Amino acid sequence: MPDAIADETRLATEIERLKAEFPKTRELYREVCALMFFRFGITPTANRLYQLVRRGSMGTPTTVLAEFWSDLREKSRVRIEHADLPEDLQGAAGEFIGALWIRANAAAQASLAALREEVEQVSEAAQVSVTAREADLMRTELALEQRTGALLAAQVRIHELEQAQAATEAENGALKSELARFQQEIRERDAALAQVRAEFAAQLDTQRASTELAETRLEASEKRVLLEIERERTANAQLQRVARAEENARAEIQSLQSQLGDLHHRAGVLEGHLDALRATQDARAQERDAVTPKPLDTDAAVQRTGRGVKSTRTATKAAAKTAAKQGSAKSR
Repeated sequence: MPDAIADETRLATEIERLKAEFPKTRELYREVCALMFFRFGITPTANRLYQLVRRGSMGTPTTVLAEFWSDLREKSRVRIEHADLPEDLQGAAGEFIGALWIRANAAAQASLAALREEVEQVSEAAQVSVTAREADLMRTELALEQRTGALLAAQVRIHELEQAQAATEAENGALKSELARFQQEIRERDAALAQVRAEFAAQLDTQRASTELAETRLEASEKRVLLEIERERTANAQLQRVARAEENARAEIQSLQSQLGDLHHRAGVLEGHLDALRATQDARAQERDAVTPKPLDTDAAVQRTGRGVKSTRTATKAAAKTAAKQGSAKSR
């Protein structure tokens, strides 16, 4: 089917060329008959000629076709002239040679058609091979484009990763600087906390020494009072005044003992405050990032401790004065 379509296409092309070369209708029909019969191996008919040429009336291709067959038969006859051959034998020999020429021409046309078909097959195979090669080339180009795109994407990704790495390194450097600064602040806070502890320990030692001195003075005053009471008891055993003085002295001693107990209690409270402050400072040392030394609070604690010491000293002085008054009253 593709060969027939190709023959029709070539036949139409050749007829268009003949139309330009032979403007006369009869000559054009005669050339088309020769083209169809000799080149394409197609037996021309009147209807087929008219469909292809489309010139003149229907009688024109019929007349031209009859003349074409008559001329062909006349040319196919071979005249053999020999003195010894009769005329009828000469005619038979000529017709035989003409038939032989027609068969040879047909065989040549068939061979030409076979060769043409073979050439077309080779051309089609070559075309298929070219198409396959073009498809392979397109696939190769597509794969190359894809790989090129993948390579570009990889390069972009590498560039992004390099930028991210540089940013990460910069951030790490900033974090290291910040960590060094925090460590320096922690060391400074530890040093300040150690200084505050040393100052508070010194103040506490001073407070303890003052408390011990007050207790010693209180014990001495108590002994003196007891000696005075004993001396008064032995001297004026029968006097009611001595008895009342003794009772008053005992009451004063009890008051002094109560004050001494209060002083011991205050000292214990101060030591408890000191232990709580130490525990708080230890907890703050464990949570370094939250440590914030507050000198004002420590100063307040020291001030409260100082006020306790002053009140203890005042109570001790008052007890000493009371004992002195009782001694002077006894001597009187």
